[in-house]
Order: sequence, then C-alpha cells, then structure tokens
Amino acid sequence: MKNTPEPPGQDDAPIYLDHNATTPVDPRVVKAMLPFLADGFGNPSSAHAYARAPRTALARARGQIAALVGAEPREIVLTGSGSEANNLALRGAVLAAAAGRRRVITQVTEHPAVLETCRALHRLHGVDVMYLPVDGEGLVDPADLAATLDERTAVVSVMAANNETGTLQPVAELARLAHDHGALFHCDAAQAAGKIPVDVRTLGADLLTVVGHKMYAPKGVAALRVRAGVRLEPLVYGGGQEGGLRAGTENVALAVALGAAAELAANELADGGARRVEALRDRLHRGLTEALSGRVRLNGSARRLPGTLNVSVDGTTGHELLAAVPYLAASTGSACHSGTHTPSPVLRAMGLDDTRALAAVRLSPGRWTTAADVDRAAGMLADAVRSLATAGQAGSRPVAP
Repeated sequence: MKNTPEPPGQDDAPIYLDHNATTPVDPRVVKAMLPFLADGFGNPSSAHAYARAPRTALARARGQIAALVGAEPREIVLTGSGSEANNLALRGAVLAAAAGRRRVITQVTEHPAVLETCRALHRLHGVDVMYLPVDGEGLVDPADLAATLDERTAVVSVMAANNETGTLQPVAELARLAHDHGALFHCDAAQAAGKIPVDVRTLGADLLTVVGHKMYAPKGVAALRVRAGVRLEPLVYGGGQEGGLRAGTENVALAVALGAAAELAANELADGGARRVEALRDRLHRGLTEALSGRVRLNGSARRLPGTLNVSVDGTTGHELLAAVPYLAASTGSACHSGTHTPSPVLRAMGLDDTRALAAVRLSPGRWTTAADVDRAAGMLADAVRSLATAGQAGSRPVAP
C-alpha cells in the first residue's frame, strides 16, 4: 500500500496473525478522528456554529463508507457494532414485513450475531427460521435455498465471507433467488468489506453490514447499508437520527474513523493490497506444508478471503500448538469452556471430525504483515509441532522467535 505508515505496537511484540479477530487501528484513522474528540465536540443535530464541522464530517464519513460498498450516502446507517447492525437488519426486516411473511432463512455457519438474532426472533415473535446446511468447504448450495424459499420468507441472511475459514459464499446467486420470491437479502460483510471488492449492486444485497474494527478503525463503530425504499423497524427508539432507525446522538469521532478506514481500504484495494496479502497467506501455507510434509490440512474453500488460512496439523491440538508459540498471535478452531475445549461449530457443520476440528488454527495476515513475519511464523509453528511430538504431552517449552 502506498504511503502506509509504520504499524502501531513495539518491535519486539509477537507476530500478529489474527486480523480476522480485529485489526490494529491505522495511525491515519487516529489522526482523522482526533479533532472530534476535542475541539469538534458539537452535536451535529444542533443549529449553531459548533455543529457545523461535526455535521460536515458525519456526512463525509457516510459518503466514504457508501463508496466502499457501492451504496448511496443516504443508505448508510451508523451503528455501534456489527452485531447491532445484524440485529437491526434481521429484526427490523421481519417486524416491518407484510402480514404473512414471518420466515427467516440463514445458514449454519453464520456469525452468532445472526444466529442468536434468529433464535430470539423465533422465541419472542414466533418467527419460522430455516438453517441451510453447508458442504465440506463451508459453501451454501443455492439449490438448497431455492428449495426452502416461499412467499412467507421476509429475509434471507448469508454472510459474504466466513470469519473462521474465509470461505466466500455465492452471494449474488443467493440474493437473486431471494428476490425472485419477494424476500429481502441481508449480507454480513464484516470480514469481506475492505479486504475484497464488495458492491451491493453486484451482490444484490438490500442490507449489508460493515464493521470498523475489521478494517483498521476502532472497535465500537459499524454501519448497515439499507437500500433506499426498504422499511425496517428501528432497533433503538428515540430521536430521528440515522433516518429514524437508530436513535441517539451520533459518535462523530468514531464515524469519522470508519469513514477514513473505508477510504483507505478502497485505495488499498485499488493498489493491489488484496493480492499482496493473498501472496503472504499462500507463502505461509507453503512454508508450513514444506516443513510438515503430509500433516497440514486446509480447512475451507480455495475460494476464500485473501488473508485467511485455516489449517489443521495432524497429531496436534490448536490450543496446545499456539500455547507453545507465545511469540505468535493467532486463533484456534475451538472454544474453551471450564477448561474443556470443544470444536468450532463452523468446522463441525462442514463435516470435520472432532480431532481435525480441535487441531485447527486460523492464521490471518494483514496490512503490515511482511514476508519475514510469515516465514518466522511458519518456522515457529513447525518447531512447536516437533517439540510437542518429542515431549509427548502438552506444555512443552515455548518456541523462541
């Protein structure tokens, strides 16, 4: 990326390969938002001079976010998180739907923000929810959606890219099927926006979620694109902010941060940033497979995010492997509850057995990752695998960088 500043953090910090979990805040984003934490404190809804700069900044941010995803500025609703945006999309669509449309269709590997919203709609409002299966690569079969759709469907929600495997769903085809039955289509693009080209017109997404902390903005800000003319029931009632869909005085500083991050992401995509990260991902995969011949198994699809590598190493568990490499920050394919590790529901839904799912690690490079970083990471992981095999038990000595 041209004119990219040095990454935040210290030179001796662990190698960061967990950009799917969250990204560091770009210093240029910090610079853009700082004035609105100090002098630019005015309420953008006020009529006096102190409101002018915040109001102008808010409008500019809306335009920057819209430009990243091919939307109109008036279609951008600012929220406090991706989870809130997903809640607004699904709950808002169902509760505003015409009589008789009380069905939601989603798929089994969605983010919990979608799955739990669907469960709540069923529990609290009697909404019928259908969960589409995925294949061994994590992909939804459009034929399954076609067989499930009917005139009762209010909204279909399928993510653009999975947060664990990076698998890219056939969103445009799924959206077309939904529209053929008069249903809205929601796409959680939290992982995709800013990492690959995302255009709501090409995708056919009526509702699309964008999240700040997945693309080098701070946590606590996101946006929902709501296609002009789509009616939603508000999630937060009160004043008329955000087109009446999300009451509360806007956090101008965070909106500016998201706008700046969106513009930087668009520029980086135009400069080939996705290809650079993809090359790093593939270099890391190659390094692991060469060092651990025959033991590294890719989880997910070849058609995936450029910066996502989810692999299982035979004979290991993900949590033991990463514990043996404290100089590397990454994620596992399991969750820990009361000291017991359980396989990821995403990997289970793809048909992976528990042994392979528990061995999974997710490695996600990003804007400031270098070739030297991925080479060191591959070496440390390979050394840790050998060390664990030699020790024959968990808790071997940490592998130095």
